[in-house]
Amino acid sequence: MSKLHIKTGDTVKVLSGTDNGKTGKVTSVVLEKGRAFVEGINMVSKHTKPSAANPQGGIVKRESSIHISNLMVVDSKGQASRIGRKLNEDGKLVRYSKKTGEVL
Repeated sequence: MSKLHIKTGDTVKVLSGTDNGKTGKVTSVVLEKGRAFVEGINMVSKHTKPSAANPQGGIVKRESSIHISNLMVVDSKGQASRIGRKLNEDGKLVRYSKKTGEVL
């Protein structure tokens, strides 16, 4: 499997769908499916049965995954940009913003 341009903890912008244009922080990435969970993005209503932990049951709002092709990394300046990889002075591979050249 190839490397993804998104990691857990990145701030991303949504490029398509109902949440188009919104930004949020990546909480987790599902590598096998190429999907990511983003805080406050792609909220779905999940019906839950009553249980010991939740005796009332009912409808719970939670985040659903979104495909990583619909996400773009936002750098510290707030600009969404494509991601490149290059070697830094220490010979370590780092990600950088192609728009600003800033290392992420």
